[in-house]
Parts: sequence; C-alpha cells; structure tokens
Amino acid sequence: MGTGQANLAMSNAVRVTNRDGRSPYVILCDHASNRLPAAYGTLGLDAGEMLRHIAWDPGALPVAQRLAEGLDATLVESCVSRLAIDCNRPLGASDLIPEISETTVVPGNIGLGAAQREERIALSWRPFHDAIGEIVSDRLRAGRETRLVSVHSFTPIYKGVSRPWHIGIIHDEDERLAAPLIVALRGVDGPVVGVNEPYSPADRVYFTLEHHGRSRGLPCAMIEIRNDEISAQAGQRKWADVLTGIFADLEPEAGDAVPYRPGIGRAAQ
Repeated sequence: MGTGQANLAMSNAVRVTNRDGRSPYVILCDHASNRLPAAYGTLGLDAGEMLRHIAWDPGALPVAQRLAEGLDATLVESCVSRLAIDCNRPLGASDLIPEISETTVVPGNIGLGAAQREERIALSWRPFHDAIGEIVSDRLRAGRETRLVSVHSFTPIYKGVSRPWHIGIIHDEDERLAAPLIVALRGVDGPVVGVNEPYSPADRVYFTLEHHGRSRGLPCAMIEIRNDEISAQAGQRKWADVLTGIFADLEPEAGDAVPYRPGIGRAAQ
C-alpha cells in the first residue's frame, strides 16, 4: 500500500469487513492506511515520507486482516492517513491533526482554521468512529458478547531511542483481556513482550478503545507490533497466526469491568 494509492473519495474513509462475523472480537485498525485525498497532495511532504511510520502503521493492516479472518471477526479500518487526522485521538487533542510528527514538520497541517479542521474531522475521524459505534451498539442490542482489540505497529527507533520489544500490549486499569493475553504471549518462545510499552494510555494512545470499549464496560486491549517484525508477508502471517491461536482460546478474566474514568489517557495503576 504505497503513495500510488493516494486518490481517495471521502465516502471511502472507513472500511468494514465481515460485519456479521461470529467471533466476540471486533478488530480495529486506526492507522491502516497512508492514503490521502487527491486534493491534499502529500501535505507538503516529500512522497517518500508517506511510506514512513509518521503516515500510518506499516504492516498493521495485513496482520489485522488475517487475524479477523482467522477468528471470523469483524474488522474496522481507517482508510485515510493519520497525517490528515489521527482517528486514535480525542477531538481536543493537540496532535489530532499533527503539525509535527516525530521530528517531521507537516506543512499542510500548519495554521488550519476551524472550517478546515471540521473538514478533516468529517473526512475520516467521524466516519471511523460512527462505524465502530454503530457496530458495537448493534451487537449489544442483539445481546452479543463483544471484546475490542486494536492492532498497531511501532517504529524500532523513535527520536533516536531504540525499542527492544517485539510486541507490546497496552491497557488501562481494566486488565480483563490484557492480563491473559500478556500471559499467553509470554508463553511464546522468542518475543520480548512489553506491557504498556512502547506506549501507555498516559500517552493518549488509547482513545478509540476508551471511547468505544471502556465507556461501555467492554473488555479491550491494544496490540503494538514492532514494524520490522511485520514488514514482509512472512512476518505478518507469523504474528497474525500467533495472535489468532491465542485469541481463539482466550477468555477474559472473570469480574466486573473496572469503572471507566473519562480523560485523555490514563496510565495503568
């Protein structure tokens, strides 16, 4: 999925696959695409920048697709680059439309007015969250068990700092899904498993799961895979199959949901 796919109609900003899947899991991929509407060009960046992690989560979508297929789960993916707007941020976040991503200035995002910001929200953020909200609401009305899992990737080096983890599980105070997932991953030979690494909810990266899962008392967890692990099909298949095998047998820890306390990111206690 490269910059040759830059043309994008606004109506194609979100894609739902297997809406009626039988699995209790709904798989989310906030940063699945590096595409931008043609009118946006490359937001003033060199074309090569659109292949970097600042534009998307490389490798995350193929993993999410294979995972969803293996589980017979619904998949919801954003089809717009997070450089246009980050669907995993609340509307009030300073980096909702990033003027700087890591250390790269994004010229096309500087000095946007209220109308331009609303255009970005309507382009991608609102359709993505409306789609998830509708799916979750429909499932709950039908009495269907629902667990949310988001799939992301992270760069091996960020702002000059190396990251040793092959995979990280992000969670907040509600560990019903994350705790058994972490135990299962630590039983896999080889990978270094991070817990709230390389990010935690305190870094404001947990918004989608807070908004659709935690606010409704649903078990949820965020998966971060180092993108050099899933840069090629072999790695994508490997990690998707590992996760499929785990989730196929995984049951959340018993107990009620930890009460959700709204806020822009909360670290696990």
